[in-house]
Amino acid sequence: MARTQTNGSAAQTSAELEEQIATLRSDVAAIAGTLSDYGKAQKTQLADAAAETLNGAKAFGDEKAQQAKQQARDAYAEASKAVRANPAASIGIAAGIGFAVGLLTARR
Repeated sequence: MARTQTNGSAAQTSAELEEQIATLRSDVAAIAGTLSDYGKAQKTQLADAAAETLNGAKAFGDEKAQQAKQQARDAYAEASKAVRANPAASIGIAAGIGFAVGLLTARR
C-alpha cells in the first residue's frame, strides 16, 4: 500500500482516505462484476456441454433400441422358420414344456 506524506491537515488526510476508499469500492465492484460475468459464462458452457451429452446419450439409446428390435424380429423369424420346418417336433417340445410347467405348479 502506498504511503503519502502528511504535510497537510487532518482534514486533507481524511479526504484522501475517503478518496482511496471510494476507489477501492469501485475496484471491488468491478471485480465482483467480472466474477459474476465469469460465473454466467461458466454456467452457459456447462449447460451446453450437458445438453450435448444428453443428446448423444439419447441417440445412442435410440440406436441400441433399434438394434434390439431388429434382433427380436430376427429371432422371431428364425423360430417361425424352425416351427414350419419341423411342426411335429415343435408340438412335442411345446407339449413337454407345458407338462413340466404343469407339474411344477401342481406341487404346492
